[in-house]
Amino acid sequence: MGFVSRHFERDLKIPKHRQDLINSIEKDLLNDDDVLGVFYGGSIGNDNTDLYSDIDLRIVVSPEKFQEFILNKKERLKRWGNVVYFEDLGPDVTYSIAHYDCFIKIDTFYYKFEDIKPSVWLQNIKIVRDLDGQLEDTLNKSTSLSYKPSREEIEFWRTKFFAHFHEAYRRAMRKELYYALKCIDSLRLSMITGWYMEVGIQPNAFGDWAKYEGERSKLIDWQLSLLDSWECGRDVSEIINVMKSIVPEFKRVHLNICNKFGIEERTEWVDEIVHMAI
Repeated sequence: MGFVSRHFERDLKIPKHRQDLINSIEKDLLNDDDVLGVFYGGSIGNDNTDLYSDIDLRIVVSPEKFQEFILNKKERLKRWGNVVYFEDLGPDVTYSIAHYDCFIKIDTFYYKFEDIKPSVWLQNIKIVRDLDGQLEDTLNKSTSLSYKPSREEIEFWRTKFFAHFHEAYRRAMRKELYYALKCIDSLRLSMITGWYMEVGIQPNAFGDWAKYEGERSKLIDWQLSLLDSWECGRDVSEIINVMKSIVPEFKRVHLNICNKFGIEERTEWVDEIVHMAI
């Protein structure tokens, strides 16, 4: 028998509590004339929530009231439930994150309509208020978009892979093993980014592992198996061996991406950079 959390019974109630919070949110916001639009992103927008899904809430506010909403964003979050703590950078930022006593968090972002443009990130949203149809129009335009990495994105991707690769070696040699492991983690993320770019899927912001693993992952079985194989502990030999094992797949993905998007692959250049560390 595997691990059983002492919070098992509590966790089973999370979906009900999430719906209770959503009901409170909508009862509040849909009766506010200064709220022009409300929509959900994330797993609610994608209609693939699981037990631990949070609430990604987006609120569109009239321009003349925008600053007032930002100043009072934490007070608004308190209306919907019992907040245990906030992640908040102050009144100068347009978002706030509240963590509730039912073990659910709400990420709230405020916008003016002029800030919302068609994007692949807006292809899966759930609209619950749209007074003049602008959100629906943005959703329709977003649906027709596809992701294609720019030359700049590809160049940044491969050079950051090289940088993490070299830094992993340096830190391992210095016995700064947690730092080296952080670099190994960045190499894993770089590979996932490459896999996504290869097939035209928008990758997460770098550092965000959300939905890369587990039942909602878009990776296929062999990729997940390869990712599992790139595991290592606080041991220099293990770290170097994982670095070596990542290289063949990086070269394959790098070649495919370069060919697909018309970028010079430069095999000898890649080999020279890799061989500086292994």
